[in-house]
Amino acid sequence: MSKRTNILLITSDQQHWNTLGKHQPEIKTPNLDRLAAEGMLFKRAYCPNPTCTPTRASLITGQYPSMHGAWALGTKLPESAVTIGEALGREGYGTALIGKAHFQPLRNTEQWPSMESYPLLKDDAYWAGFHGPFYGFEHVELTRNHGDESHVGQHYGLWMRERGLTDWEKHFQTSWQEFDYSEGESNPPQFGPWTLPEDYHMNAWITERTAAWFDRCKEEGRPCFAWASYFDPHPPYLVPEPWASMYDPSKLTVPAATPGEHDDSPPYIRMTQQENPDFAGFDETGHRPHGLGCHLQCREKTARELALYYGMVSMMDRYIGRLIDHLEKIGEKENTLIVFTSDHGHYIGHHGLIAKGPFHYEDGVRVPMIASWPGRIPAGVESDAIQSLVDLPVSFLKAGGAQVPPVMQGVDQLPVWTGGGTPARDHALIEFRDQPTALHMRTYVNDRYKLTVHCRRDYGELYDLREDPGEIRNLWDRPEHRALKAELIRKMVDAEMAREPMWMPRVSFA
Repeated sequence: MSKRTNILLITSDQQHWNTLGKHQPEIKTPNLDRLAAEGMLFKRAYCPNPTCTPTRASLITGQYPSMHGAWALGTKLPESAVTIGEALGREGYGTALIGKAHFQPLRNTEQWPSMESYPLLKDDAYWAGFHGPFYGFEHVELTRNHGDESHVGQHYGLWMRERGLTDWEKHFQTSWQEFDYSEGESNPPQFGPWTLPEDYHMNAWITERTAAWFDRCKEEGRPCFAWASYFDPHPPYLVPEPWASMYDPSKLTVPAATPGEHDDSPPYIRMTQQENPDFAGFDETGHRPHGLGCHLQCREKTARELALYYGMVSMMDRYIGRLIDHLEKIGEKENTLIVFTSDHGHYIGHHGLIAKGPFHYEDGVRVPMIASWPGRIPAGVESDAIQSLVDLPVSFLKAGGAQVPPVMQGVDQLPVWTGGGTPARDHALIEFRDQPTALHMRTYVNDRYKLTVHCRRDYGELYDLREDPGEIRNLWDRPEHRALKAELIRKMVDAEMAREPMWMPRVSFA
């Protein structure tokens, strides 16, 4: 392998920022803790959008969702998008994405064809012959499912069959979200212990295939860029034993809403705490807004889900450790920049919420993040420097000595990571848009305050993260904070204007 810097991006899916054993004694993540001890752990890392497709598209384009166009779940990132895989490929890197992509919707239309949709997902012959290029990545190995849902197939299904699990379909069911017993499906949704043997879990597949890509690049003498895109701990809460029984629900601290905290919340958040909420006023397009519904759930069920969630994180941690060990085994760890993070956060009782949706609390928009690069990034450091996932492509390109496409909106965090630079940004911006106006919001967060503005709505959110880290007291309508709100709105406008990419230099004065 070339002695140019390798880059390994490791992502989990929907992982709460406070699920690293280093700071959370109720969970065990020895391998991620080791990675943090060898590098820098960031305590203020944010996603650009608290749902999958928008942030995942930002991770390869270095653009915000409102810029790259995949602005919500069910949208598509244009194939014409300029990506980090494309930019590093031009510099001689071998580029690969192994695991979850989710750049395209599950539904295929004539105007918006999608490779990640039925029936192509189940076409074994197609996937056996296709490994890229895909969004600038030279090589891809993909699947679409979470847990045992029916979307499984593509390269992962082929891998299970090649490894001897010829009846793998019996461990997966029709759809964990829309299972209809009246149709006579033979595999009902599972919960807790998964019947799928651990050796055939997505974690094992992603780890093995990412390691194989590093081996291939080493043989070919090329620097390697690989994105190991894990699926856990995204629901459903399902994991093989012994991980399913690793944590005792009765011994866990279970998050819950604080009495009265939603008295000043936006109306759609208050409604999630009602038994039969009516969200008709938030539907402008004829589809159910994602994440809106009754979020009420008994403590016992939440505790059981939390125990499984932790088990999913701990199992994934084992396989991340194996991947890092492989780099050491082949002599490439010292020459590899490794960044671990998640595409967005997760609610499991926090603020009385479940899973994800149009909520910009820290639990949903803040993510775990670690950067390690032996000899370049100082070991054992914890940083309060604000990070945005939109910065990763720019920072990776800088680390690889590649040109940064001028359409990218992120900033270079490499000087911050290596310990020699002042903070690269004094704020982060987060977007969410599910409806044209009714569920359309922007958030500005700096070292102390968080402001969320809702499109064409008088309500909003303002939190003092220093005095109120749990975001219990919304200061938006409090007269004594009127001047602060005005100042933060101005700073948000400045930040929105400053992020516009200057894609072309001035070449003339007229």
